[in-house]
Amino acid sequence: MSSLAQRTARIPRLTRFGWLMALYTENHARMTRLFEPADLAAGAYVSEIADGLPLFLDVIEQHRYTTELRLSYAMRDPVTGEPDPSAYLRLYHDTRQLEATHCYIGRRWQDVIGMFPPPAEVVGHRLRMNTFLGKWLQYLAERGHGVATLKRCDDTTEEVRRTA
Repeated sequence: MSSLAQRTARIPRLTRFGWLMALYTENHARMTRLFEPADLAAGAYVSEIADGLPLFLDVIEQHRYTTELRLSYAMRDPVTGEPDPSAYLRLYHDTRQLEATHCYIGRRWQDVIGMFPPPAEVVGHRLRMNTFLGKWLQYLAERGHGVATLKRCDDTTEEVRRTA
């Protein structure tokens, strides 16, 4: 074996699964910098900036090691009535990772990969969802969303959300 081949063999390779775990870690850092969700009580929150498009952050449940979240705009898909885009997220406090478990961007996951996809297709879909999440969080930070713009929803805000 040549010395180049020996050196190349020692270089660690990043698998798709390793890439996915790295995305989870990056997304955790972005979300924590933006909204510090581990410190929020369960409930609905809104972040409003000058663009006139409210961003909703639902803290669904706080557990000892995880926080369940939903991130969405006050826009609805005209066909399904679902908030579009929206993402269900699971924040892992102990491993410092944020996983997008479900995303709705015009279509449901079943319509994208089918009901019984092979494992490689599931990993690929999770890579796409979490890449989207990372770009969305980066966009939100650039637009000015953050802890300073986040406030707990009141009845008026909830009404706007339901009718949007």
